[in-house]
Amino acid sequence: MRVKRLFHDREHAGRELAKRLAHFGNQSPIVLGLTRGGVPVAYEVARALGAPLDVWVVRKLGAPIQPELGMGAVSEGGEVFVDAHIVREVGASEAEVQEVIDRKTAEVEERCARFRRGRAAPNLEGKTVLLIDDGIATGGTARVALRAIRRRGPRRLVLAVPVGSPYTLEALAEEADEIVCLSPQPDFYAVGLWYEDFEPVEDEDVVAILDKAQEHARGPTARPAKRPVEQSVLIAMGGTDLEGDLSVPSGAQGIVLFAHGSGSSRKSPRNRFVAGVLQRAGLATLLFDLLTADEEQADAIDAHLRFDIDLLARRLVLATDWVRSQRETRSLRIGYFGASTGAAAALIAAVERPDVVDAVVSRGGRPDLAEGWLSRVRAPTMLIVGGDDREVLALNRSALRQLRSPKQLEIVPHATHLFEEPGTLEYVAEAAAAWFQRHLARARLEVRLGAHR
Repeated sequence: MRVKRLFHDREHAGRELAKRLAHFGNQSPIVLGLTRGGVPVAYEVARALGAPLDVWVVRKLGAPIQPELGMGAVSEGGEVFVDAHIVREVGASEAEVQEVIDRKTAEVEERCARFRRGRAAPNLEGKTVLLIDDGIATGGTARVALRAIRRRGPRRLVLAVPVGSPYTLEALAEEADEIVCLSPQPDFYAVGLWYEDFEPVEDEDVVAILDKAQEHARGPTARPAKRPVEQSVLIAMGGTDLEGDLSVPSGAQGIVLFAHGSGSSRKSPRNRFVAGVLQRAGLATLLFDLLTADEEQADAIDAHLRFDIDLLARRLVLATDWVRSQRETRSLRIGYFGASTGAAAALIAAVERPDVVDAVVSRGGRPDLAEGWLSRVRAPTMLIVGGDDREVLALNRSALRQLRSPKQLEIVPHATHLFEEPGTLEYVAEAAAAWFQRHLARARLEVRLGAHR
């Protein structure tokens, strides 16, 4: 089979992959290279992001009679994956399979000691982890590594490769929070076909690369993350201009539009706090006023506009169209963060723009005010409610039953309606960030994979 070589070598592939992963530089990630071919790729990613590099050791389980045929893999951390179909196909006994597992587990332990040279395995708890390989074919080693890393408690787990089989990548989607592949190839066959130079990576090569990464970590060569693009904007809405604050981190993976309610504005300290967490998670944000200054003054008297859900939804739709027309944001997938009555407006706007809105989060929202629209929402929706906000919690439980899209009700223990209790707003922000990262990133993966079918 003749294919177009995509990369000169693993270093070239790593530099190209680093461009796609640039937005993670704001999240203090840990970069892990799958042994052995993933380590040179991971080195380039770690260097570009100014992130620490380590290795994750995995060994293929070769079939007893055909060792070149993989029947599974074993990872550091004790995770084992065995493909029962291959085992049956080669006729391996349980004892034979166990012997291979024991032998490869010992090899993993020996290589961990050799590669780290006395250093402990990295602490991954609460961290963003980028697991890098030079390509994905059958996915056995990646699967077992992702499962083992997941057990270490990372905040976010990303699998990133230069090239891979789209069908394998989709099968691995349940193991990672996000999958990034520069070039999914339906006619994949083997990783090496897509490289001009695919020389084997030896153990001593891995040691040398890790040593070089340690030297860079001690020196002043780490690249600072680019500052986000921040600007005040005016959003024209047919004779009405609404003010907003737009922030676009370098390499943003999506944009979240904030829809407030109940007399709030873009200056809301709660929404601005959440927006800051989203920005550090690599998401652009648009905080804007759904009402003009004159309208806010009128609403302060009788609160009639904050409950005009149709008006709020129309303006959110127009803001969405504005975002899609701007050079900095036109390519970004879109999510909505709605609070109070703004949550109902967000759900209605998601129905009005089903092909561009990929996720919705409601904080202490009133989704019940979108009754009649809820069953038509297609965007994955998370409803976040304080455990002590009993009336609103009951309304959200009822709304959840009416939603037909992927959905989740997140109850924040001991929180009241405004999430003023210590730690509760942080809980909201982290839950929202994870939801948007998961669904906006998945939308992009589906678009990229779909383009090759």
